[in-house]
Amino acid sequence: MAASFDPGAFGTAARRGARPVGTVTRGTTNTNRLRRMDRWIVHTMGTRLRRADTAPVAVDLGYGAAPWTAVELYGRLRTVRPDVRMVGIEIEPARVAAALPYARPPGLTFRRGGFEVPLDGADAQLIRAANVLRQYDEEAVEAVWQRLCDRLAPDGLLVEGTCDEIGRRHVWVALGPEGPRTVTFAARLAGLERPSDLAERLPKALIHHNVPGRPVHAFLADFDRAWAAAAPYGAFGARQRWVAACTALGGQWRLLDGPGRWRQGEVTLPWSALAP
Repeated sequence: MAASFDPGAFGTAARRGARPVGTVTRGTTNTNRLRRMDRWIVHTMGTRLRRADTAPVAVDLGYGAAPWTAVELYGRLRTVRPDVRMVGIEIEPARVAAALPYARPPGLTFRRGGFEVPLDGADAQLIRAANVLRQYDEEAVEAVWQRLCDRLAPDGLLVEGTCDEIGRRHVWVALGPEGPRTVTFAARLAGLERPSDLAERLPKALIHHNVPGRPVHAFLADFDRAWAAAAPYGAFGARQRWVAACTALGGQWRLLDGPGRWRQGEVTLPWSALAP
């Protein structure tokens, strides 16, 4: 059964120092599972992280039964901001205890928490919540997004999405303090039969809207048609076929990136284009 979320409980828990807000996830994780999201985050956030006046704070919320995703994101963010502070947050005490041997304070730390994002008064430049909201009811998403966005710095970013077990297919929403901004589709192109294969990894806010008459369904249908029309480019490799399909798709949909990102197996649209 999907978990529900009581938005009123957030403030109560924070004030009373009660148990973290949220429920324990399955905890499934693998090394390099979130590499596509990490790569996009570094590209998108790099300039902001470098320009921050003080050491920026990044959060890996709900990293799972093992801390690999937090460790990896920390390493990747350090390439653009060596003094970044990475905080892995988990609601399950045993998972925090298991992660502590991998901590490298002050740069990489782990602590218990949930959607209240305990940072001892600091704001987060980045919060990543991957494969966390999948288990919740769709009705819970807006309240969780709002709570997490409230923990962002003024120019901070929340990245929330879903991927498969080994990170071949991934879809995420990027949000600023004001709310959702973009949706990104990313895939390992080798072995991809059609773009709509990504539908099973749509975030909770979109997955139940992949039905005829809804924008996300129309987008994926158009993407499949563009992919089929670009089949001749497959002779030069799946990457060239993806770029050709995105080029054609750009005549129908407003795409926010270009060939440089498309060659990475990504494509990004404004949230407003696909919002339910």
